[in-house]
Amino acid sequence: MIETGKQRASAYLTFTLHAHLPYVVNHGTWPHGLEWLLEAAAETYLPLLRVIRNLERDGLALHANLNISPILLEQLAHPVFKEEFPRYLERKIAAAREDEAYFRQNKEPHLAETARYWQAFFQEALDDFRALDHEIVRGFREAAERGLIEIITCGATHGYFPLLGTDESIRAQVQTAVATHQRHIGQHPRGIWLPECAYRPAGLWHYPVVPHGSAEPWAPFERRGVEEPLEDAAIDFFFVDTHLIERSVMFTPYELRAGGAVGVAASLAVETCEPERSLYKSYYVDGPRAHRRPVTVFPRDPRTGLQVWSGDAGYPGDGRYLDFHKKRFPGGHRYWQVTGSKIDMAYKTPYYPGRAAELTKSHAEHYVSLVADSLKAAMNDGNEAPAILCSPFDAELFGHWWYEGPQWLEHVARTMAHADLPIALISGSAYHAKYKPSGFLALPEGSWGKNGTHEVWLSPDTRWTWEYLYPAEVAVREAATSGHWRGNAQGERILKQLCRELLLLESSDWQFLITTEAARDYAEDRFNEHLASFNTVHELWKLHVAGGGLSGEDETKLAAIEKQDSVFADIDPALWAKEKPVS
Repeated sequence: MIETGKQRASAYLTFTLHAHLPYVVNHGTWPHGLEWLLEAAAETYLPLLRVIRNLERDGLALHANLNISPILLEQLAHPVFKEEFPRYLERKIAAAREDEAYFRQNKEPHLAETARYWQAFFQEALDDFRALDHEIVRGFREAAERGLIEIITCGATHGYFPLLGTDESIRAQVQTAVATHQRHIGQHPRGIWLPECAYRPAGLWHYPVVPHGSAEPWAPFERRGVEEPLEDAAIDFFFVDTHLIERSVMFTPYELRAGGAVGVAASLAVETCEPERSLYKSYYVDGPRAHRRPVTVFPRDPRTGLQVWSGDAGYPGDGRYLDFHKKRFPGGHRYWQVTGSKIDMAYKTPYYPGRAAELTKSHAEHYVSLVADSLKAAMNDGNEAPAILCSPFDAELFGHWWYEGPQWLEHVARTMAHADLPIALISGSAYHAKYKPSGFLALPEGSWGKNGTHEVWLSPDTRWTWEYLYPAEVAVREAATSGHWRGNAQGERILKQLCRELLLLESSDWQFLITTEAARDYAEDRFNEHLASFNTVHELWKLHVAGGGLSGEDETKLAAIEKQDSVFADIDPALWAKEKPVS
């Protein structure tokens, strides 16, 4: 295991990279669908493995918390992805060659040189993929085994926990995630990335919509806090956004991605028994049953995060970095730099890869200085545990959205290792194992979405999805509780697929893509497709309960749905069985 090299660190920095994509295998290719996964693998996941390898070669490590969501693990291990990814890379290489010939013919030598750069980039990706025997997950698993990174988990399909309608659904999201993580990574995850960093404490809960088929709202009921199924699953820690800890006005990441920093005013009632709130401490999450096996929470630091999230004020907005939006078709390669965030596409200037790579070094040095400045006061606050600054990001920001991001991460690790600073990189579980949290803290409800609330996922445009989702959750709970599947091969087969369709239906990505207009039509179609599959399988379940066998046509329907949505092979319907009421 590679150590930090700073055994007497007075403070720590921990990166958390959230790698996630919704289930796109067998559900479209381009512009939305499998292409998303292929791009992310080439531009983010393999480059991150390259960074880890480069650092290890020099006796260094990023020590980051890397969340690979369970549904992403399933996709990276899926035969369809493994078969299609090399073809994708070969198409990108061929397109770059065609671009080079075109630019040479038009006497544009610099663009021709950039086309050769893309040939080398995608050839390296192809070589890396082959060296891994088409097993990207294996690369990350082995890096974790060598102590270079820590891999944590997420909700099975990134379901939005605070809005899910049954405690059993949240339990199933968590426990399915743990089982899937263990199968792919070979270890029990110590940490979890709550989907959208969304949290809800225990208490009386009201359905936010009238479920489909009901004339009146369903009755409110007492809910478990989100931390409780984490406790049950032996999860040690998770992350929340700034405003759930500190009572101040802060930005949320997705508001920056939308083009501005909108303040979030968080007014929290703080009891006298709570510790002094700081963004550079860890805390136990307080709640009605928190003291059985308390879960630790780490808050997000906003100041350093601004530098990576913001396309205007942050590093990715520098005019010398690669522009994400302007592409040359049919190959889709990019040959232009940002130039300026407000500049029209027609006026973007040519990209120089070497200059951009050099720039990542100075930006890494600037970031490390910001970290040191942010931690200065916290290092002298008298707290027994050293201060820790948490920088959580979507992994796809690095390489996909900000092409030079992986290079920047590598330089941050190198700068941290060699700078004369009492600050070291550390993983969440390593810090948790060494230092006790500052005390118990009651968290309010919220997320890292717009205004810190649930409004991105429960908007006027997405209310209809929850109207259908809530009855589906209850239907699965009733089926799992009934026991009609136990000891019966047909019943178990049907119910397992019903559970898979519910998990896919619960993905928060559909509401996010609808509200943000990022891929609204695709998201609406996907939700409706899974709803249709759910209803089909539910009808087969009712036929099974009534004592009927499946006809040839029924078998064909079920087999087709199983083939299309072949995830979580070891799914356990018992996870959805009714829990005892919260007392």
